[in-house]
Amino acid sequence: MKKVAIIMGSDSDLPVAKKAADTLRELDIPFEVHVFSAHRTPEEAREMALSARDKGFGAIIAFAGMAAHLAGAIAANTTLPVIGVPCKSAALDGMDALLSTVMMPPGVPVATVGIDGGANAALLAAEILSVSDDAICEKLTEKRKKDREKVLSKDADIETRI
Repeated sequence: MKKVAIIMGSDSDLPVAKKAADTLRELDIPFEVHVFSAHRTPEEAREMALSARDKGFGAIIAFAGMAAHLAGAIAANTTLPVIGVPCKSAALDGMDALLSTVMMPPGVPVATVGIDGGANAALLAAEILSVSDDAICEKLTEKRKKDREKVLSKDADIETRI
């Protein structure tokens, strides 16, 4: 089974990255977590991207706040799918991170989820891996069923309370 790399530009991104880790753990998808900055540790970030495929990764999730460009720096150095997660910061509420993550030049795509969208990034990584892994596909299908049941249960609860 391919694994997923979770890379944070800073440990301040951990609360959002933890949502991704929890989701991957729930789906029994192996992952590794690292802190590499596109600006403060560019060599290490580049080496991670260059070696990811050989190390058994099938997707990379990159978390960064402010106008950091971690996802783009990673994507520039790998042909694996990179999912960018813009993280909310105090200055611009994460809009700077969103724009710097989603606005990539032609030839270097980064899939981007919403601001602080760690869980969705993990689900997208799982969907990517499920293309060639039936076990992950089954787990995703089961998760969707459980999510559906939760909503229907809430619907029934609301009907009895109103």
